[in-house]
Amino acid sequence: MKKPPPRSKKLQPLWRCPKCGHEFVTRNLSHSCTNYTLDHHFRGKDPIFHKTFDKWLAAARKCGPITVISQKTRIVFSVRVRFASVIVRKNWLEAGLWLSREVPHPRLNRVANYMPGCYYHYFRFTRPADIDRDLGPLLREAYAIGCQRPLAKK
Repeated sequence: MKKPPPRSKKLQPLWRCPKCGHEFVTRNLSHSCTNYTLDHHFRGKDPIFHKTFDKWLAAARKCGPITVISQKTRIVFSVRVRFASVIVRKNWLEAGLWLSREVPHPRLNRVANYMPGCYYHYFRFTRPADIDRDLGPLLREAYAIGCQRPLAKK
């Protein structure tokens, strides 16, 4: 007789910080507890970077509903947890994705390995056309991590 598949772990409701209103998977998780506008990041920068950001954001939203959190030094995309980020530099956007494996891509600038199965990929974008079709599947994979969904075994 076959065993039934294990039940997936029920996800707890998110905790909302009473000061900044941001939501987290655990109560009192350390965070910057600030609120900035998106315009804060683009002030004094070439308008092409805002257009590039808008394309990155639109690509992320194709995965499903997300929360955009503008912090002092970066912008993060979150579902249950943060899965993508953007830092607006002087001459480019540094966009990041949390993936469970290392992947190659022409726009990849570096990969940080924080622990087994936790790779943060940093991409360099200078114009909207840098956000190509190959990034869509990677965004969907990162979005699944943001949802805390179990990932399919490769």
